[in-house]
Parts: sequence; structure tokens; C-alpha cells
Amino acid sequence: MEEPDYEEWHIAPDLPDDVRLDVALAEKTGKSRSFIQNLIQDERVLVNGQIKKANYKVQKDDIVELNFPQPRELGIQPENLALEICYEDEDLLVVNKPQGMVVHPAPGSWNGTMVNALLYHCKNLSGINGVIRPGIVHRIDKDTSGLLVVAKNDEAHRHLAAQIKEHSMKRSYRAIVHGVLSEPSGTIDAPIGRDLKDRKKMAVVFKNSKHAVTHYDVLTRYFQFAEIRAFLETGRTHQIRVHFAYMKHPVLGDPLYGPRKNPFGISRQVLHAESLAFIHPRTGEMMAFQTDPPRTFAEITAQLKQYAEKSAE
Repeated sequence: MEEPDYEEWHIAPDLPDDVRLDVALAEKTGKSRSFIQNLIQDERVLVNGQIKKANYKVQKDDIVELNFPQPRELGIQPENLALEICYEDEDLLVVNKPQGMVVHPAPGSWNGTMVNALLYHCKNLSGINGVIRPGIVHRIDKDTSGLLVVAKNDEAHRHLAAQIKEHSMKRSYRAIVHGVLSEPSGTIDAPIGRDLKDRKKMAVVFKNSKHAVTHYDVLTRYFQFAEIRAFLETGRTHQIRVHFAYMKHPVLGDPLYGPRKNPFGISRQVLHAESLAFIHPRTGEMMAFQTDPPRTFAEITAQLKQYAEKSAE
């Protein structure tokens, strides 16, 4: 992969006074705060000709210069990888992604992704999300298995993305969570944003956050664990994982939001996107798909039953 080219230095005028440098530049440029922080860390932002930290408070007469990366087009390579396609037509595909597969290329995962496999399988994918994420309308985490819809053209992509935005695309998940949920069903209505202490994580926060709602049913209880089905009303990053961790019922095996240890030594979240329903962008027909959790899910539930039986003795 080639290194990005860089444009000439640009001056960012009229920045707000007494505001953090990273916040001021993010608001001024429309770029994300993390993008600006990376520029500052790479010493590509100068204040009055000097390097400053992200938390520097901008002053009225400061001259702030910054250097935007101008990435070259990345050649994402098609790869002949196993791909379980549940449905396909001229406009879209529905794919059952395996646990452990990254959806699209990113730093550290340029190969072996679902996009690499899709490019080998079909040459035409929508270009709305650029060369890195062709066809990708929505995502699930690397270690979450299950259903995704992929757009083959821009018109289908826009139609499907609008359904997600309007919350009319229906998605349900199966998961094993820690603890005993006393009620048979419930709703978690709590806003999600970047964790204030760890920017790599999401959290329930009430500043710079987005509305998030998850509904759930309890399917089976296993002593100190429960199998649940969760329904997304909104689609925030890590929503189910964050919401259940917030409720003190983190997803079993979740390395980011769960406890460090569990009785089964599982290091990947036990979470599966089991159903997906949407309106077909061309025909207007309601399309509904469902897939069983992977074999490992059944193996874990068998262990949970044994664990519950021994605990009851």
C-alpha cells in the first residue's frame, strides 16, 4: 500500500476563541475530531508556526495552519474467500458473515475481509462509500456473525440506507449475556457516544451522543447467564454490546465491554445477527431473512446447561 500524498499547508481562519485546538479545527473543517487529533499527533498542525497539543486553547489572534492528507486511490484486491450468500439479484446481496471476518478493509486489515470476497464474487458494487467500503450499507463487528445486506448499485444503496435512517429496516440478534434478567422482556433507551475515558470504546453518555434504543426478550436462563433476542430500533456502533454492559449484563466473551474472565474461556462476543427484513429497492417487496447462529453458539449453550446443572447441585 502506498503512502498518501499531502497537499500544501492551509490556514484555518476565524477559529473560536478559548476552545480546544482539536475541537475548533473539527468544527471549522467538518472533519472528525479523531482525524484532527491524528493530524496534530503527526505534527501536521502548527499554531503560530509551533507544534501544539490537542488540548491547547485557541487564542483570538492565533494563526493555525494544517496539512490535510490527500489519499491515493487504494487498490482493494478481490480474493477468492468462502462467502455464504443467502440471496442475490441484480440490485443486492444478503450475506451471512462468519465470526472473525472483518466487513471492509481498514488499517491492519487490508486483506481477508468481506469486501475482498465480494469483489471476487461480483464485479459491480455501489460506490457511495468509496473504494474502501463498496456496497456496504451497514456493518457488524468482526467477531459478530450474521446477516448483512450489500448494495450492487448506488440507487439500491440510497434506498437501503434511507430505510436504516428511518428505522424501517428490521434487525434482530441472538446473544448470551451475563447475569439473570428478571423480566421476560424489556427496552434499553440510553444514548450512545464515545467513552469519555477511553476514546476507543463507546459508552452510554449524555454529551455528544446519539439516541439509541434496544428491545429484548429473554429466551432461556442458565443460572448466571441468559440467552436473549435483541431488536435494534436504532443502529449505533456496538449498540447491543454497550447497552447490555450498561445494564450490568455484558455479552459473554466480549473482550471490550465484558469482564476479563468468564467460566468458559471465551474471548469473542457470543452475538449473532439472526434476522434481517427490508423493502426491496426496485420491486417494493418486503424481503425477510433468518439464519441460525453458528455451530459454536450451540456448543456454548451446551456448556451453559452443564454449568447450570452443576451449580444447582
